[in-house]
Parts: sequence; C-alpha cells; structure tokens
Amino acid sequence: MADYQLFIGGAYVDALAGETFETNDPATGQKIGDVAKAGREDAQRAIEAARKAFDEGPWPKLSGKERGAKLNQIADLLDAKAEKFAEAEARDGGGTIKKATFADVPGASSAFRWFARMAEEQPDEVEVPGSPFPPSQNWVRYEPFGVTTGIIPWNFPLIMASWKLAPALAAGNCSVIKPASLTSITALMLGEVFQEADLPPGVANVIAGPGGTVGEELASNPLVDKTAFTGSTEVGRRIMQLASGTVKPVTLELGGKSANIVLDDADLDIAAACVLFGTFFHNGQVCESGTRALVHQSVYDEFVSLLVDRAGKMVIGNQMDFATDLGPLVSRSQVETVERYVALGRDEVGEPICGGNRPEGLADGLDPNAFYNPTIFSGVDNKAKIAQEEIFGPVLCVIPFADDDEAVAIANDSIYGLGGGVQSGNLDRARAIAARMRTGTVWINDYHLISPERPFGGYKQSGIGRELGVAGFNAYRQAKHVHANPGGSRDNYMHLAALSSNI
Repeated sequence: MADYQLFIGGAYVDALAGETFETNDPATGQKIGDVAKAGREDAQRAIEAARKAFDEGPWPKLSGKERGAKLNQIADLLDAKAEKFAEAEARDGGGTIKKATFADVPGASSAFRWFARMAEEQPDEVEVPGSPFPPSQNWVRYEPFGVTTGIIPWNFPLIMASWKLAPALAAGNCSVIKPASLTSITALMLGEVFQEADLPPGVANVIAGPGGTVGEELASNPLVDKTAFTGSTEVGRRIMQLASGTVKPVTLELGGKSANIVLDDADLDIAAACVLFGTFFHNGQVCESGTRALVHQSVYDEFVSLLVDRAGKMVIGNQMDFATDLGPLVSRSQVETVERYVALGRDEVGEPICGGNRPEGLADGLDPNAFYNPTIFSGVDNKAKIAQEEIFGPVLCVIPFADDDEAVAIANDSIYGLGGGVQSGNLDRARAIAARMRTGTVWINDYHLISPERPFGGYKQSGIGRELGVAGFNAYRQAKHVHANPGGSRDNYMHLAALSSNI
C-alpha cells in the first residue's frame, strides 16, 4: 500500500495497477514516502465518481448556504491541522516553513472561506427586466457545470488545490484534481479533511500521476464539463486542444515574465525590498514573479547597489528552519534549468553582478546541487532571452529606462501579461502607468499580494479567464435565461404570426 493514496469516491485507494512513485525532500534527497501513481483508468474512475455524485448525489441540490457551511467546516479543519500541512508542504516542495506557515496554509483555508461566502451570498436566480411585448417574466439562473477537473502545478500545491476545488464546490459542481508528481502530498492529504467534514462521496477527488496520461484524461474525457489548469503556457496550449474535442470551457493560468517598474520618485529603500520580494520569494518559482526590474536611469546605479547588497544577505539553507529565506529549488532538474539560463545570460549580457552559482558552505546533510544563489543581471536588453523567457528560478534582470512611456513599452514587450508592479511616491502617476500595462494584476508599492477576494489571471499568453474573486466563482457557474409568457390571451402571441397566420 502506498504511503499516500489516491482519494476517490470519499475513500483512500491504491492505483488499480498498484504502481507508486517516490517523493523526496529536495534539500536532502531523502525519501518522504511512496505515492500511488494513477493511470488513465484511475482518472476515469475518479471522473465517474464525480459524475455519479453530481447526477445522483445531494451536493448540487443543496442550497448555497448549506454548501457554504460545509466549505467553512473544511477551512476550520485546515486551520486546526495547520502545523501538519505546513510541515508537509515545506518538506515536499522545498519552500520555506515560513512560507508554508504564513502563506500556504492560511491561503488555502481563506480560499475555502471566501468561496463559502460566495455560495451563501451570490443568488442562484436573478430577475431581469421583461419586454413590453409580449408581456413576460424573465430571470437568469446560475447553475453548476457538473463535473469539473483541475490540474495544478508543483510550486503551490495546497493553495492551487484550494483555488480549483473551493469555487467548483461552492457553485455546486463535483470535481477531480491532479497535483504535480513532484509535490503531491498536501493535495492528497486534503482527503482527510474532506472525510472529517463528511463531504458526500465523489464530490471532491484527488489523484496523482503523470500529466501525459492522467492530466490528458482529465482534460479530454467527455464526462467532464469544465477543466482548469495552472502551469506552463506550452502545456496550457495542449489542454486547450484536448478540451476542444468536447468544446468544454477552460480556465488557464499560465506563464509570466512580469515587469516591476521603479520610477525616479520611488522610495528606493522600500522599492528595493519590493523588487527583491517580487523576484526571490519562493526562489522565483512563482508564475507572476517580477523577474524584470525596470529602473529609471536617474536612480539606476544607486538602486542596483541596494539590490546587490541585500540579495547577498539572504539566508540560504534548510527550508524547515524559520531563519531560512531561500530553501532548495523543487528539484535538481530545476536547478539545471536555472543554470542553463544563467549561462545564456552570460553569453547575452555578461557576468551577473551577484550570484550565478550554487552556494557553498551549507549545513551538513544539505545537497548543494539543490540550491542556487540569488542572481542579478544588470544592463539587460529586454530583447535578451533571459528577459523574455520564463526561467522559474532566482534570476532577476535589471533594465534601465528613460521615461514613463519607455517603461510601459518595455513592460508590455512580452508574450506574457500575468503580473507587474509600479514603485512610486506619486500614486496618480503610478495608477496611470498601471492602467497602461497589459497584465492581469499590478501591485503599486508592493508585490505578490494575492487575495481570494480579488480576481487573478493573465492577458495574452498568460492565460484565459480569472480565478478568485466573484469572477472566479462565476467561472464555475452556467448562466441560463428563462422567459415566461403569462399565456392566456391570443394577443400575447401575435409574434407567432411572423411564421404564419395559420398557426
């Protein structure tokens, strides 16, 4: 039996083929446990469990208040198990225990609470104005799609699971999600919470396995009514292709190469902190990281000096230590990807002004091949590959600009449009720039602050649709218009004569 099993139909089960895969602590390489490896047949039985729960079970028939109460119960249980979830999240993915404790677990429970509120407060039916002729009543009903699926990335497995499950369940859908193989544990652990909350069997299912088989089944299966994916733009294109076979709607949250603009009137002390946080939080393994810092030429040299000084003071080490700022990257292969881009940056731009290598002097037991120093390239041309392609690692490109128009032009010169920032002492000026940036979220004098109450998603090749907020709730509801003619008098049906006066 696997240490971490699939959660299907309200119960933990092994994969039908009995296969498992190892999950390891990236800092040490030590094995954490064996995870049940789902295959296509496991994905099908999870989808069938969700289909049965929707078609025959009580969940879609419950009132919004009843569903909301259950989601609040799930949030309470997550908070009660916060220490357990935080430790598992940090150990499995390499993010720091600080991040897991203060961002991941609270972020997941707050998502369930927000969508519980949406279920309780957003009406299922709204009356809309009728027309004078023919006299009629008209209303719009909001109904669940049915069975939804979610495919989530390795960088924020617990939060991403909540972003896919909470709105789907709140709207009355039944769902199947698949975490990434690198970081499956906390998503699978949610099954314990669902059992304790007495969630009806099949309403929420969690399976781990390869994207090439399990993920493709979740996107293409005709029993699925909607799918959502967070991950790379390349895989997002594949998800669209698969979903098109049954014309199912998709929500896609994809890659980014976000620009963080530092104006000449910014408080450089605070701006430097926001740029470093915007880039190096979770080692830059964040889709909307501000990995392009656009800095006004009049403050460029001073600002770059601040960045280098502070980046060099970041503490790299064991992610389970609260004193650690940067833990390991998620895998050795991700470190190798970062190294390839740094080598490319050396060819395109020159030597990085800090970092550009693996750390030395780590504590015993830590694998230096799993870590990478925060790296900054200065004087970068926005056309360079390191400024255009998503690296997903601790690498910052610093780009000078002369005026606001040039800053906006550089920021928008990207296939992506997910996040961005403006650091300025003049709010009106910052807002004017934010309005011109072609991106889904802009932080002014801040970065990375995402709330379940506010919509999140991208422009251009950063995705389709929005998660979170009211928009994220309505993304899991169909809108149905109902027209009711009062009947009775033949005068109410004069429009039928447009076809024939004999009917």
